[in-house]
Amino acid sequence: MRRNLRLMLAVVPIILLQGCVASLVGDVVTAPVKIISKTADVLTTSQSESDEKRGRELRKREESFGKLSRQRDKARERCADGDTDACEKADDIQEQIENEQDRPQ
Repeated sequence: MRRNLRLMLAVVPIILLQGCVASLVGDVVTAPVKIISKTADVLTTSQSESDEKRGRELRKREESFGKLSRQRDKARERCADGDTDACEKADDIQEQIENEQDRPQ
């Protein structure tokens, strides 16, 4: 009777742990592949990611031009009203715009 009890106590954990062992073996076998795949993904940039980055840069540049243009226009209005400091500021802003346009994209 004791022998049967010991045998059952030894067999039950084996049966219950089969899924865990199989899962662990599967994780160990696939781990190197996952690591290499993740490393390759981190080190490379896809075309869509590159396009998105380029689009963000272009939008940021256009926003900067828009902001400078609005500032220049306001300074020109104040200049037309007789504010000499605003005339200098408008010229400085125009120069900034030209420098940004001449800068390579």
